Amino acid sequence: MNNMYYTENPDAAHDIHDLRVSLLGEDFQFYSDAGVFSKKMIDFGSQVLLNALEVDNGKKLLDLGCGYGPLGISLVKVHQLDVTMVDINNRAIELAKKNAERNQVVATIFQSNVYENVNGSYDYIISNPPIRAGKKVVHQIIEESIDYLNDGGSLTIVIQKKQGAPSAKAKMEEVFGNCEIVKKDKGYYILRSEK
Repeated sequence: MNNMYYTENPDAAHDIHDLRVSLLGEDFQFYSDAGVFSKKMIDFGSQVLLNALEVDNGKKLLDLGCGYGPLGISLVKVHQLDVTMVDINNRAIELAKKNAERNQVVATIFQSNVYENVNGSYDYIISNPPIRAGKKVVHQIIEESIDYLNDGGSLTIVIQKKQGAPSAKAKMEEVFGNCEIVKKDKGYYILRSEK
């Protein structure tokens, strides 16, 4: 498969899907489209990540590689988090903005290649990293996250074992000095490091 969604301006023909899903016990509706990640459903890894997260209401969270927005939007709605959502993909960002409005959620949403346009610091950073963009990008997400976390803040990522969970875990241990496997489900690992 190609990594079409990991690009600033996907040129795939539009193919809008209207998804109705239940996340964290709430009902949501999302538009998705060709040229964005997992357009026909909320991918399993994202759902495992969402259900494994432990967050305190009202804290600041960065959803890195937000796609059309299911994680960030559901976290605002259910946990009243102050969420910033970024993605390299402009089409994903447009969808995320529409989806936030559609689900009556307020979030800060803008285009950024990894942390390029991100400022400030967060209590939580979450990512379902773009594996097809390569190990270098995954490791950049991990290495630079520590600069955007408050003390006591955490980075949580989801990654399949066969797509490099062991090397991501080693990298997180190297950067943070700790990494916990919060959950394993069908080959997906939820990894969390605290600053």
